[in-house]
Amino acid sequence: MNTATAQRIVSLDFCADQYVLKLVNPDRILALSPDATKAFSYMRDAAQGVPTVRPVAEDTLVLQPDLIVRSYGGGPNATRLFERAGVPVVQIGWAGDLADIRRITGEVGAALGASEEAAAVIQDIDLRLAALQSPDNAARLLYITPSGTTTGPGSLIDALITRAGLTNFETTPGWRSLPLERMVDVQPDLFAAAFFDDPGRSLDAWGVMRHPVAEAALQGRPRIDFDSAWVSCGGWFAVDALEALNAAAQARLQP
Repeated sequence: MNTATAQRIVSLDFCADQYVLKLVNPDRILALSPDATKAFSYMRDAAQGVPTVRPVAEDTLVLQPDLIVRSYGGGPNATRLFERAGVPVVQIGWAGDLADIRRITGEVGAALGASEEAAAVIQDIDLRLAALQSPDNAARLLYITPSGTTTGPGSLIDALITRAGLTNFETTPGWRSLPLERMVDVQPDLFAAAFFDDPGRSLDAWGVMRHPVAEAALQGRPRIDFDSAWVSCGGWFAVDALEALNAAAQARLQP
């Protein structure tokens, strides 16, 4: 089957939900994931009223979809399982930077028969990137979450920080707990806080964010609060976070 003509599309996770809701007409959407209307779903308003389905084979196949879109929903064997059942799957790849987001948007758009819609999203990304200032200052920004997790080089967050003209305080690649030992001697100039608006991710009384070193570092320093949906998964909406970071970088250069 040509996936571009699918009329009964099921999305299995909220990352896939974003692309389906953005790129295809609602009358082609059979069901979304249960997280489609959550606070961390960027397209949550568009998801209102659309049926949802648990990302398990039995519940999905009974709907008789003619296309499944997924990022991680259904587990590691989902694509093989659904294709064996005769249902094609569009697999959304992992985005490590803005170039990946542009590429994935185009690929998903083509697979969904929505190349024009995808091209419009990519054009908007490019226009917004071109409008960014290039302060290129050495201000050190630390990305924080309620769990006390941060990230260094090799992640989308790091790509956004550097593209905004800031320096990532975390220099170790990958995801890890806040670098409390380093923060004792050298403190970040500002913070980007994500998922603090999500009621399901409140601060743990015993977590890293409650540590005196972390609390002291936060005192009196600028903090950029992200809408959790900006960085919950890789998509065009990451540009919202980038613009907030770039604005903060520019503000530091003002007299």
